[in-house]
Amino acid sequence: MSRYRRRRVMNRAMEVLATVAALVAVAALAVVVISVARRGAGAVSWDFFTKPQALFGQPGGGIANALVGTALLVLLATAMALPVGVLTAIYLTEFAPRRLAVPIQVVIDVLAGLPTIVIGIFVYALLVIGHTQSGYAGAFALAVIMLPLIARATQEVLLLVPGTLREASLALGVRRWRTVVGVILPSSVGGILTGTVLAVARAAGETAPLLFTSSIFANTVQTDVTKALPNIPVLIFTYSEQPDPALHQQAWAAALVLMAFVLVASLAAKALLARSRRKLAR
Repeated sequence: MSRYRRRRVMNRAMEVLATVAALVAVAALAVVVISVARRGAGAVSWDFFTKPQALFGQPGGGIANALVGTALLVLLATAMALPVGVLTAIYLTEFAPRRLAVPIQVVIDVLAGLPTIVIGIFVYALLVIGHTQSGYAGAFALAVIMLPLIARATQEVLLLVPGTLREASLALGVRRWRTVVGVILPSSVGGILTGTVLAVARAAGETAPLLFTSSIFANTVQTDVTKALPNIPVLIFTYSEQPDPALHQQAWAAALVLMAFVLVASLAAKALLARSRRKLAR
């Protein structure tokens, strides 16, 4: 076999291998989506979204209180993580000397890979022991998870901003911080929003940290963040442990709602990222 023919065969083999790997990934996702939809679609109704959890042993009920609690937790977590993540990325990209930027980057990478149950235990020891579970504690745990995701996404989009914009602003005598606020950040808003949306999608589905910080059964809508808030991940976990088949179906339905939210958030993030790249390419 000639060298040219061997190269063609190898290229073809790698192409087939990559195609098979992609199909396996798509098939795995399809199996999960179809399985969850088949088991949970029957419980999805208007009452499912508008009624709170029923008391154990009673029929019916919904996830209204868990939806409200999850929304409050994610909003609080975003309010905590977004400014810190963006400012961290700005410091690393625009101001930090290399001797400081490298160790800070390592810390962010380690935090991004840290098991969420470890974060939950840490927040439990910090804010729950000696006090009580609360929405603040749950939101703080989710914020710790979101922080490295937002920081990394913001850092990447800041690096995509053309250096000519920075140089032109500085050449006009504009101070460095004014350049960041007036030139660089407006060009990076789309990418920052993309990272934030992906971080929200990740945080909304986390269970382990909330088991330690905000796990409660309640059949009323809770909005007091100084107390534990019902939420969808803990509801799914709790219902899945019960012997009642009706609760199992509601757990599948809640998982379907959560999966749909993650899908919509991912598509929105992709659209925002594409828009940001087009803007930076002009």
